[in-house]
Amino acid sequence: MECSHWHHLPIRLAVEARRIAPDGPLDRAVRCHLSAHGGDEHHGLLAELDRYGTALWLRWHGSDVDLAVLPDCPVIGTGSGSGGDACCLFAGHVERHSWENTPPQ
Repeated sequence: MECSHWHHLPIRLAVEARRIAPDGPLDRAVRCHLSAHGGDEHHGLLAELDRYGTALWLRWHGSDVDLAVLPDCPVIGTGSGSGGDACCLFAGHVERHSWENTPPQ
């Protein structure tokens, strides 16, 4: 189950995000992509970057919000529920990998 927290992209960070990721749309608000967790630090994906294996994330903790360019999680699922998919989160994330949040089909 995914985290249910959302955060809007502040204008000052939208300007910076557009500089870092000049192509493609930027959402005005993003949902935390981590699995449901007890902590107060959240990460929402803003854009995949041209540099292989990196993405731009909106990171928030309480009222503190900033941008982070983070490397992709290197883990590829080998278990029965993963289908061999790569994790869609960032390296070093807490909790579960992205395929562990997807209900089996």
